[in-house]
Amino acid sequence: MTKPQDIIVALKICLSGMDGSFAARASELGLSASEVHAACSRLTEARLLDPDTRKIRRKAFLAFLVHGVPFAFPAQPREVTRGVPTAWAAPVMAGKVATDETVVPVWPDPDGLRQGVAIEPLYRSVPFAAKNDPALYDLLALVDALRIGRARERAIAERELQRRLSHG
Repeated sequence: MTKPQDIIVALKICLSGMDGSFAARASELGLSASEVHAACSRLTEARLLDPDTRKIRRKAFLAFLVHGVPFAFPAQPREVTRGVPTAWAAPVMAGKVATDETVVPVWPDPDGLRQGVAIEPLYRSVPFAAKNDPALYDLLALVDALRIGRARERAIAERELQRRLSHG
């Protein structure tokens, strides 16, 4: 059964492959080496990671992101807090969606620069991982748009994810 941290590991593999050790990948993502190893095992079992090439099966993974993640890992806006902008409030979707700037979605983070409604990240280490890798931040924010967005935001996020994940 897939866990939320598997999505983060798979997105990172899409960006930079499986080069390096599990420990190195873990430190980039704010996970333990055993969590990364277990995530890779679950991704292989789910047929999202090819065991021979150690590459993400991007077409299947994109289908899972679009059609599975919003149901397997839903999120609801909560209290107003300080945090890191996500979904349509993140830079990756800036200017693509007309929104009410007073209720932007954010991952709660005491070091965050924006006030907004709290959205529970896929996994507790998401704000850390996003700060360390701008390309991963973009992908995680797009996944959040799939998780919490309306049809328009989801469609924009799907197109952008397809564009970014189609190569490799």
